Amino acid sequence: MPDAAQAPSARAEFNPFVQMQHRLDKATGLLHLDEGLVEILSTPHQELTVAIPVSMDDGSMRVFTGYRVQHSVARGPAKGGIRYAPDVHLDEVRALAAWMTWKCAVVNVPFGGGKGGIICDPRRMSPGELERLTRRYTANLLDIIGPERDVPAPDMNTNDQIMAWFMDTYSMHQRSTQTAIVTGKPVGLGGSKGRTIATGLGVAISAREALRYSNFEGPARVVVQGCGNVGGLGAKLIQEDGHQVIGISDMYGAIHNPKGLDMPAVLDYLKKNGRLEGFPGSENLTNNELLELDCDVLVPAATENQIHSQNAERIQAKLIVEGANGPTSAAADDILQDKGVLVVPDILANAGGVTVSYFEWVQDRMGYFWEEKDVCERLDRIMVSAFRDVAEAADKHQTNMRIGAYLVGVERVAYCHNLRGIYA
Repeated sequence: MPDAAQAPSARAEFNPFVQMQHRLDKATGLLHLDEGLVEILSTPHQELTVAIPVSMDDGSMRVFTGYRVQHSVARGPAKGGIRYAPDVHLDEVRALAAWMTWKCAVVNVPFGGGKGGIICDPRRMSPGELERLTRRYTANLLDIIGPERDVPAPDMNTNDQIMAWFMDTYSMHQRSTQTAIVTGKPVGLGGSKGRTIATGLGVAISAREALRYSNFEGPARVVVQGCGNVGGLGAKLIQEDGHQVIGISDMYGAIHNPKGLDMPAVLDYLKKNGRLEGFPGSENLTNNELLELDCDVLVPAATENQIHSQNAERIQAKLIVEGANGPTSAAADDILQDKGVLVVPDILANAGGVTVSYFEWVQDRMGYFWEEKDVCERLDRIMVSAFRDVAEAADKHQTNMRIGAYLVGVERVAYCHNLRGIYA
């Protein structure tokens, strides 16, 4: 056990907002920004904590706690998902909102950063309970959200149905159908084609560009942590690019086959059985064992703090492409950099989702919708351009790609603050 002097530092390594601030401080130092501006960039624009009373199916009443944080609106409306999870906490939501600010700026879409969450376990709630929870949460946010103010989206344990309830509740209060209030909706309610695969596709594009940037030759051996829309679909798309997915995990464990997994078959098996364990022709591993497999590319696409100071030295991948938000701690970054591991950071690699969310918002406001081919082609162009901007900034400042991404994002947000000035 660590002694008392070590304990605060150890806790800080797993606090996502502290980790975000650490990277922000590095970037603002390299950019030589004014101290007052740095304080503005470090401070969330607005935070709201709400009590959400819900009538449960058994007749009881429960009160859930919900959050919405708007980190920045300097470049446009706040943008960011809503997650339902038992371990949601305010510092996590703050960090996710800030990451959204930098992410939107990195891919140069006109949004600021926002994020929301409710402390609950959706797996233990009925559809009716989830609907009542969502509608009351939406009503509690009415004063701070809107197509021109703050545009939520799905995140962990939320989906297009949750977004449909959110949109309907907001629309009933506005007395008109407001499809642009959220993104990630069903296509029939103003959602965009290509939104479901967007984050996974962005990860696959980032992996492709990173392998080119590294001058990697031949098919890569890829390990993916997570098998949802990001990890599962990302792994399938990476395999379609000609690479070999040798390991993948879900919330229960991982499977591994050094000769490669058939990703369409893996996804079908997961859909039918609810877990990956027992997939024919594979061995079962723990999530920790999966992360430490010998591979060329590792894609952490699950939750925060998966690669940290205690396991970074054992990571064998040559390249890490972050599909999740905040999967690598700052201490792990230093270890990986010393080992020569190239890390494509979350605020670049998983920006496909918010980019296509931007496309959905634009389509809703125009009332004109694009074909999936057009969506994917536009996403590819934006992701490639953003990758080049980040690599160029990292090379210019002789730093890693994570700080390179922060440099790009922070400089763009700081530019807007300087032009707008301070209203007083």
